[in-house]
Formats: sequence, C-alpha cells, structure tokens
Amino acid sequence: MPEASTAPAAGRETFGSRLGRAMADRGPLCVGIDPHPALLQRWGLTDDAAGLERFSLTVLEAVGSLAAAVKPQVALYERHGSAGIAVLERTLAAAAEASVLTIADAKRGDIGSTMAAYADAWLRDGSALAADSVTLSPYLGFESLRPALDLAAATGRGVFVLALTSNPEGASVQHVGGADSVARRITEAAAVENQRYDGSLGSVGLVVGATVGSALSALDIDLAAVRGPILAPGLGAQGATAADLRRTFGAAYPQVLGTSSRDILGAGPQLQSLRDAARRTLDELLAA
Repeated sequence: MPEASTAPAAGRETFGSRLGRAMADRGPLCVGIDPHPALLQRWGLTDDAAGLERFSLTVLEAVGSLAAAVKPQVALYERHGSAGIAVLERTLAAAAEASVLTIADAKRGDIGSTMAAYADAWLRDGSALAADSVTLSPYLGFESLRPALDLAAATGRGVFVLALTSNPEGASVQHVGGADSVARRITEAAAVENQRYDGSLGSVGLVVGATVGSALSALDIDLAAVRGPILAPGLGAQGATAADLRRTFGAAYPQVLGTSSRDILGAGPQLQSLRDAARRTLDELLAA
C-alpha cells in the first residue's frame, strides 16, 4: 500500500481538527441541504435559482448553530445550470461567513489532470466553489484521488471517500473480495492517509451508509483504525435511528457524523420548525 505523501501545510489547522472541535462543541450532526423539486414545492418555492437560494439560505440560518457541518447536494444545484452553481457558490460563502463547516457532496472521481481539475475546483484557496471538504469516488483506484488528497492536506481541507454505501447495488462492487473486499481496501488506504495528520481525527474521512447493518463486521472492517471522520447518511427518513448508528459503528461511533436531510428539511419552511427538527435529531445522536 502506498505511503501518504505531502504533509499538511504548516500553520494551517487541519480539517480533521476543525471538524473534531465542531463535533465536540455542537454535537455529531450533519444536515444535508438537498433542494429536491418536491421539497421546493412543499415549501411553496419555485423550482428555479430564486427558490433554490431561498431554500439553501433558510436551511443554513436554521441549523447553522446546531450542526457540526452542512452538506449541500451538488447535483441538485447543477440541474439549474450556471444559475444553480452560482447559488451553490453563495451558499458555501454564507456558510463560511457563519463559521459553519461545509461538505460539498459532489462524489467526484477521475484520473490525472481531470482529477486535478476537480480538486482545484473544490479544494483550492480562492476557488468560488471551495468547500471545507468534498466527497470523492475511489472506483478508478484509491490512488487516482491523489491530487485531491494532497491539495486538501495543503489547504487545510478534507475529503470523504465513498467506502460502503447503503444502496443494494453497492454490494456488487464494494463487497467483492470478501475478507479482502474493495470496501476494506478503501478503509485501509484512508487509514494510511491519516498517518500524515496529528491529533485524534485525520482529514480523510469515509462515507459509510447509516443502514449498512452487519456489513462492517461481515467484511471485517475496522473503522476506528481509520482515525478519520465517518459521514453516515441515511439517518431519519431513510430508516436509520441514532441507536442503529451506535450499534452499527460500535467503537467508531465517536467518529461518526450522523447525516439527516429529508427528515429535517421536511419540517420547513419555518425557521423554528427546522431548528426543532434538527435539535430532536441531535439530541438522539447525543443520547445514543
């Protein structure tokens, strides 16, 4: 397995450190900003850039003081073309101004100069799309992500690499190999990457679905050894409870960032209703 290269830039706090502090101060909740057309309609908003911006900034205002991070779903902005991307840029900027960490849920993955361009877009200082972290797809080989891994380290940002997802089709790729599964190799590669980071939490996280159930034990995957944050989508409307997360992740639970989108967003558009829904979810995570 390759050794991690490029130490974090001196004088810059790492993403893992910032996220760890946010989780300690606010709790382990990530709120997805997912402006689905049906949600926009439910909120009485138009399915265009204006509705998209109202939705995004309302969610940010409502949950920014409660969530350790927010996670805009990039595809739901892209469907509005350049106007939607402009809204995403303003949403990321507003989150940064409010000191709320962002995870751009872009699931980017490619090779060579193309991967470098993706890294440049989402992780470079000065980029209009720069987020605190971005989700990545490793299925062209984990090492294909090198431009993003190294640029994140250099700029104090982070990445979340898809490892074990809840969709039924995921097993046809991620579970292949049994005891030496694709998912296990991804987690082991992430653990190597996190050796470059000091402190309790590295900046290379993993995406592991909240509803993967017994897959972690069946594939003999040790997430605690990764020493990185675990983004766990699927809390709430997709069926997982905080108790499920505690049971599924075991010793790695302190690293888990429980992610809820529809369950909280469905409480809108009133700010207080959104806050109440986020608070209920957060309280469940803290009590689990």
